[in-house]
Parts: sequence; C-alpha cells; structure tokens
Amino acid sequence: MSNSTRNKIACVVLLLSAVTSISSHAQTFKTLASFDGSNGLFPASSMQLTQGLDGNLYGTTGLGGSNCSTDGCGTVFKITPDGSVTVIYNFCARQFCSDGFSPSAGLALGFDGNFYGVTVDGGRFGDGTVFKITPSGKVTTLFNFGRNHSGFIPVAALLAARDGSFYGTTTKGGQFCIHFCGTVFKITPKGKYSVLHSFCAQSNCPDGAIPEAPLIQGADGNLYGTTGGGGANNQGTVFKISTTGKFATLYSFCAKANCADGSIPAGG
Repeated sequence: MSNSTRNKIACVVLLLSAVTSISSHAQTFKTLASFDGSNGLFPASSMQLTQGLDGNLYGTTGLGGSNCSTDGCGTVFKITPDGSVTVIYNFCARQFCSDGFSPSAGLALGFDGNFYGVTVDGGRFGDGTVFKITPSGKVTTLFNFGRNHSGFIPVAALLAARDGSFYGTTTKGGQFCIHFCGTVFKITPKGKYSVLHSFCAQSNCPDGAIPEAPLIQGADGNLYGTTGGGGANNQGTVFKISTTGKFATLYSFCAKANCADGSIPAGG
C-alpha cells in the first residue's frame, strides 16, 4: 500500500471519527436559561445570539424588563456559556422611551467590541432607533427613525460590514412613499446615517418593497437581500446593492406557473 493511499485512509478514518463524535454530542440537550419577564420575554428566532469578545453571548428580547407596566419594553441580556443570565439594559429607561423599545432583532458586533442593534418603536419620533450598547450595558442612541425619507420601522438585524459600518433595512418610508416601501441604509459607529436606496423607485415597485430580512455581504463586497413585496409580479425580490448604493434587482418571485419558484420571502 502506497503512502498516498495510507494518507487518504487516515483522513477518512479521522473524518468518520469526527462525525461520530459530533453526532453523539448533538444528542445532548441542555436548557441554559428560561425567560420569566423580569429578564425579558419572547426572544424570537430573529434575535440570534451574538458572541462578544469576552466569550459571552449577548441577545435581545422584544418584551419584558423592568420599565413597563404591561408586557414590558424589551431587554438586552448577557448569558455565559454555563447559563448565567444578566440583563444589562432595560429599554424605556428614559423619559417617553426616548431610548427606544421593542428590539425585533439580534445584535451586531462592531470592530470596537460594542454591540449595535435596532428597535421598532420608541425613540424621539416613536418609529424606532439604532443604538450602540457596551458589554457593560451603557446605551447610546445613534439614530432616531421618523416618518420621512430616512425610512422607519427597522425589523431586521444590522449587518456589520467589512468597511466597519453597519447596514440595514427599514420596512416603511423612504423617498417615494410613507407606507409599504422601505429603504436600505448605512450607519457608521458614530451615528452618521445615510439612505442607500429607497424602494418603489419606479411605478408599481419593480425594485421590490417591504424588506424584512437582514442583509448579507458577498465575497464581492456587495450586499444581498430580499423584499417581501414588489418586483415584476408583486411577490417579492432578491436584490444586490453596493456599499455606495448601486442597486440591481436579481430576481422577481412568482415568475413561474403557479408560483413554483415561491413568493414573499421573509428571510435573508
């Protein structure tokens, strides 16, 4: 048997051993924490955990916390790998909820070690915020959404791009309509905000409308996302946009008979 053949067999054995080990470990399930209102309520699937530079995990809840009399206004929490949960911020800590409330998505980790996120409500104009939070829980409101060309109601998590800025979407607002259009925006860690694209840029929204999903950054440096409405068939789109705002619709759903290609994408 040649050395080359021996090496190949050794690789296969190691791979099978690794797969067996992974499979056996995957069968063990452990609940690390349960939410009871005081530490938040209803962390949705869109509120994925983000690992900090300290090795702990950070996340958000849309409700709960200590500052609201009904279901609560939401929290940012830290959880250690062994399941110890600490609420590091309760929203509505400021008068008239000027710090925002009801975060609808998880956090993005910045190059500075801080976390960045969005709320869908509260803020100066009541239409959501972009915020920064340190691992120790100090919150800074970077931007207040309003019913204007900046867009409002950001549902999806921010994308921490390779240029150090953050990119996101709003489901409403923009240059062309108040409701059911939306935007793609860029915001720097210092809070400089700019709209890269306003949806419904043409009659009947062939570029799409109502983006609800997070963006991803491709190997080419461009950003990719989906819309739940608009497009050639008014059933949603896949789009590409550069970090400077050059926009292209890549696909319009429901292009095949009986919508065999699907319609109304809600995920990234």
